[in-house]
Amino acid sequence: MSAATGKKAVLQLDGKEIELPIYSGTLGPDVIDVKDVLASGHFTFDPGFMATAACESKITFIDGDKGVLLHRGYPIDQLATQADYLETCYLLLNGELPNAEQKAEFDAKVRNHTMVHDQVSRFFNGFRRDAHPMAIMVGVVGALSAFYHNGLDIEDVNHREITAIRLIAKIPTLAAWSYKYTVGQPFIYPRNDLGYAENFLHMMFATPADRDYKVNPVLARAMDRIFTLHADHEQNASTSTVRLAGSTGANPYACISAGISALWGPAHGGANEAVLKMLDEIGSVENVAEFMEKVKSKEVKLMGFGHRVYKNFDPRAKVMKQTCDEVLEALGIQDPQLALAMELERIALSDEYFIKRNLYPNVDFYSGIILKAIGIPTEMFTVIFALARTVGWISHWLEMHSGPYKIGRPRQLYTGSTQRDIKR
Repeated sequence: MSAATGKKAVLQLDGKEIELPIYSGTLGPDVIDVKDVLASGHFTFDPGFMATAACESKITFIDGDKGVLLHRGYPIDQLATQADYLETCYLLLNGELPNAEQKAEFDAKVRNHTMVHDQVSRFFNGFRRDAHPMAIMVGVVGALSAFYHNGLDIEDVNHREITAIRLIAKIPTLAAWSYKYTVGQPFIYPRNDLGYAENFLHMMFATPADRDYKVNPVLARAMDRIFTLHADHEQNASTSTVRLAGSTGANPYACISAGISALWGPAHGGANEAVLKMLDEIGSVENVAEFMEKVKSKEVKLMGFGHRVYKNFDPRAKVMKQTCDEVLEALGIQDPQLALAMELERIALSDEYFIKRNLYPNVDFYSGIILKAIGIPTEMFTVIFALARTVGWISHWLEMHSGPYKIGRPRQLYTGSTQRDIKR
């Protein structure tokens, strides 16, 4: 970050002027450094931190007005179509895409860490069988710190790097096991001869009785793209949670567990699950036209269309739509709910009401359809989101710990009672 030459903001406060430096990044709006306001005895007020840059980062850039999403400068659509998820992981962690030798070495490291300590598998038995898979993930991921505590010196760069590899490698195993546990099936152990997404789907759907189970390559490619398209999204609620927890010096497993907890909220990670619930409520294709009229009159909410960050279009949606079409064609699915979804898409892309308001299908709309088509239950949707986002979370954690940082301590506008005495 560098100060913009000749640029500053001047704040008039109690008859005094406070000069506030203005900084420019490589992309995006300038930021005003407001820390000197504290010396005057004032705080700034920004509920939701909508106008506050809480950190400096080189990882991801979003321009919501233009529909731009860059990871280390690379457009998301190029990464999703020309690189695989582990290459994207390497990029987020290291700043550059790997060459062939670096990719082979990185892939091997991840493969060699997919297993978890045998006692972790017993940890699952402490949960009820009807527990939500996200509840399991919050507990089990946090518990990893009890199994890998010998490499948890966060001041040691080597410890930080191996922890990042462990998380990227082990989260798919834990995610698949959280599903297997809730359906009462035996755990399927990871296979190092399979690709990252292929291995996850194998652990999800293979059984000991079906030793010849093979993952459809179209589905493996689709899952890999879903992982890539959800890998990072700048300073969102869960990433900010990981950074805030990390600012205390908490171990990385606890920080990632905190991120999973934040992602679990329906306003954050539950959007693609909400799409399927909306389709359930619509019922059939015959009801779509009536439903869309209710959307126009604001009687009901249209889930999976538009985005609170992207005011034009979601740059991830085009790739996800292409992937969705590939999956549905490969599986030859005749699912009434999927037909209903396609009719929603058709109306939204052709009706002037939705076009004018930029209510295009977003990444959650298509990912929900893809996951349903693959056979993944809706309660696992947010788990898969967490799996994909782990690399983004740990990349931000690593970035924060690679330089000076301060413990997070937001302020407040107190509106409670003034001091008073107990009278009896």
